[in-house]
Amino acid sequence: MKIVVSANGADIDAPASPVFGRCGVYVFVDTETMEFEAVENPAVAASGGAGIQAAQFVVERGAQAVVTGNMGPNAFNVLQSASVPVHLFGGGTVRQAVEAFRAGQLPTAGQASAPAHAGMGMGRGMGRGKGMGGGMGMGRGMGMGRQAWGATPPATSPAPPQPPAPTADSRGRSAAAPSREEDIAALKEMAGDLRKQLADVLERLDRLEKEE
Repeated sequence: MKIVVSANGADIDAPASPVFGRCGVYVFVDTETMEFEAVENPAVAASGGAGIQAAQFVVERGAQAVVTGNMGPNAFNVLQSASVPVHLFGGGTVRQAVEAFRAGQLPTAGQASAPAHAGMGMGRGMGRGKGMGGGMGMGRGMGMGRQAWGATPPATSPAPPQPPAPTADSRGRSAAAPSREEDIAALKEMAGDLRKQLADVLERLDRLEKEE
């Protein structure tokens, strides 16, 4: 069986990554022979939709299961539609993740384990809504994370995304933190989304002022 493990290095003994869409490397492993192929994540620097692009990438390369630390709803929906199960791994090396999978110690995830990434997504929630007194409600609540494929928006906005906590390898050493390039890419994405939100707010404000 061919599975893929999100990783922080291009080796079967590299630390497994706690994130999926923006991990540095995907290690594809044959669970029967333990032969592996490490491939750089083509979506790691994407300006948006990294989880979706990453999920489509591993499906196209023939992954029959995904092992990762966390999975957002956008990527989870893509994999679910392709009938590719997701298994969550608490930390360790890629080899340990594969061994835990082979031993049946990684149950299939029934849903996403993390909020939609993309930082400050546009997820509009509350519509314009005029109240009983004719008051003009300030709708268009700026939800956290992108809404995808008809998923139900959360009742409360999740906390802002935090940098993934480093994992530890089999010798207890701390896994490498995200690279400077990964941090820059994530910040650029957040900045782009914030600019979109600001433009939307200014447009709404201008429209309200004209209605006075």
